[in-house]
Amino acid sequence: MHEDTARPNELRTDGAETDAAETDAAETDAAGTGLDHTGSGRQAGEPATSGRPVKPGGDRLKSRPASGPVRRGILSGVLSAVAILAAAGGVVAAGSLAVQPAGNRSIPPALAAVPAGSSVGVCPGPARLLEGTEAGTDPQFSPVSATAASAVTGAVLSAAGGVLPGSRLSALDGKAAVEIAKGNGRPNAAAGPQELLAGVVAGHAVNGVSVLSADPQSNQKPSAAALMQYKATDGDLQGSAAANCQQPSNDLWLAGATTTVGRTSVLILSNASSTPATVNLELFGSKGQIQAPGSRGLLVAPGTTRSIVLAGLAPAEARLSVHVRSTGGPVAATIQQSVLRGLTPGGVDFIAPGTGPAARQVMTGVDIQDAGGVAAMTGQKGFADAGPALQLTVPGTSDAVVEVKLFGRAGQVALPAGGVVTAKGGSVTEVSLAGVPADHYTVSASSDVSIVAAARVTRGVSSDAPSDVAWSASGVRLGSQHVVPVPQGGDRILVFGALADRATISYAAITSDGKLHPAASADIAGETTTSITIPETVDDSVVVGYVVSASGDAAYGALLLEQDGREDISSLAFMPAASGQEKVPVTLGY
Repeated sequence: MHEDTARPNELRTDGAETDAAETDAAETDAAGTGLDHTGSGRQAGEPATSGRPVKPGGDRLKSRPASGPVRRGILSGVLSAVAILAAAGGVVAAGSLAVQPAGNRSIPPALAAVPAGSSVGVCPGPARLLEGTEAGTDPQFSPVSATAASAVTGAVLSAAGGVLPGSRLSALDGKAAVEIAKGNGRPNAAAGPQELLAGVVAGHAVNGVSVLSADPQSNQKPSAAALMQYKATDGDLQGSAAANCQQPSNDLWLAGATTTVGRTSVLILSNASSTPATVNLELFGSKGQIQAPGSRGLLVAPGTTRSIVLAGLAPAEARLSVHVRSTGGPVAATIQQSVLRGLTPGGVDFIAPGTGPAARQVMTGVDIQDAGGVAAMTGQKGFADAGPALQLTVPGTSDAVVEVKLFGRAGQVALPAGGVVTAKGGSVTEVSLAGVPADHYTVSASSDVSIVAAARVTRGVSSDAPSDVAWSASGVRLGSQHVVPVPQGGDRILVFGALADRATISYAAITSDGKLHPAASADIAGETTTSITIPETVDDSVVVGYVVSASGDAAYGALLLEQDGREDISSLAFMPAASGQEKVPVTLGY
């Protein structure tokens, strides 16, 4: 390229381009306005400059116009150079507009269908005192209970035609306890093509952690659920406690623990998978997040349970929330909590995980007693936590402005202290729910930042007699086909709450003979709570559960368990319904 530029007279153009160049050159010469052909830049008529070559003796050489071929060569060279540069620019422009290689393009992730997995519910073991607790001398307050009993009740729904999935109740280590169905069965001849049946476990006694599992069917996750109930009428752990058998997870939030004097909170982690789990705990107290040595890197081997005394990590905390995160295998987590005020038992409960941090949390099945009796009891020393309350945990650093609403049977009820509170970031704030008329309530907490919430429910208004406590975890919005197991004995109540607008609830009883009975329905007005008492039997068969579905506006549900003639209470939010076939985004990269 450089050599050609230095010798323009050797460049040639052909055809129309040459003719055009020669014509332009002739027109320029005729006008006399072009550049001097010597390249000096002198216009026609200008005097010669000292830059011209000179003959020996001082005479300047006469200027001689370039010959036709030379002139044409110069112009042809210039035009050819311009053409080359234009072509190079075209290549660059074309390269910028051309489709880029796949490695440089952003490709949206494809959705891949995930095979349906098994339904797994891990049930906590019976409530137990900490090892090393000495037996008292008074048998009425002995930590050893002669009446304590724990049992699991559950149900597994069939596919259409009455075909039950393979399902079983087993110990955490995999040893089978009850076989519900073998699976791979044929449609039940007595069932219609769309009729559902259920496999049930009714009040099976357990002495440790157990697992209800059901195999996938037709590439769908089966609908199944179970709960474990503990009851005792003597000992330090007298009262009633119940917990849903929960799907293991790698991220769980539990709210409502306390480690003050007379209160015992034990975090129980269970690993039902075949993969070791490494668990890290985040602790939030009334004054902020707690950095506790020993709260990270907790190993839970497959098929085992690990218990952590929370007072060893966060002593003397009146309000404590725990965020459980695991890597490797997923875990189930509950907090066994008990209260002993001097020699008087103050209740026992299993604190279950609620929904994760969100701008709105809803708890139903909140039973509030007579306002006067609650005020008289909580006013005594050591009984401040014997009344109903809402605890708000703010995981982030920003403070939360939270609006709290209570919906009772007749509509919204105002809180005596007002319904708007500020919850400090990174800590746990308690809001009293006392002072409202006795009723079953749904509690809604709406915030400008994500929060975690749970409501404390209490029974008993006498400081001289045993009382009980339960925590109502935040629940999910009701959808289609929630399985709600129901234990035997005592008062069993379905509690439904609707928020802004009307909702319709259908509920069909499951009986111990495996039948699903015709569904009843309840029409719930917006901003109200409805309670439905569960009968002992339907068509002479014992009720062991319900299938619940909802339509209309957002509705929530809980199971409230009480004991006639005693102050026992438990509140369990409904478990999520079984999901259909899921699809997850898959991104390819390196």
